[in-house]
Amino acid sequence: MVSRQDMGSWLDGAPREGSRYPGERWGRPERGAGSIARFPARLVALTIDWLLALVLAGLFLSRWNGSGLMNLAVFFVLSVLMVGLFGRTIGHWVTGLQVQTMDGRPAGFGKALVRTLLLCLVIPPLVSDEDQRGLHDRAVDTVLVRVR
Repeated sequence: MVSRQDMGSWLDGAPREGSRYPGERWGRPERGAGSIARFPARLVALTIDWLLALVLAGLFLSRWNGSGLMNLAVFFVLSVLMVGLFGRTIGHWVTGLQVQTMDGRPAGFGKALVRTLLLCLVIPPLVSDEDQRGLHDRAVDTVLVRVR
């Protein structure tokens, strides 16, 4: 039987397994290009992408009165296309981030599709590991990194 000590307490946060910073166990640098993106940059990028989706939905899809579902659909399509083509959304580009596979390549369309679908469900990005990868990144084996 698994005990509380085996699982740890959620109040203690994720176990560090000896890593001093996110991405260390993969050989990623602590800061600068190639390092794991931190929460503030992620939040700014997401906000930019969501606002862009709101504007586009409002401009081109006004007959649906900018419903929340249409905004989410525009966000989904925009994110899949941008991450699939360039490995980054407009928000990622502004904040200097990129979605990469674990070996450093841009994610591609298949991973972008599944990752964005999980991102749109809201909960998977909120559940993160010691390397600040949400369930949406862990599911497709990607990581959000700084590229500058």
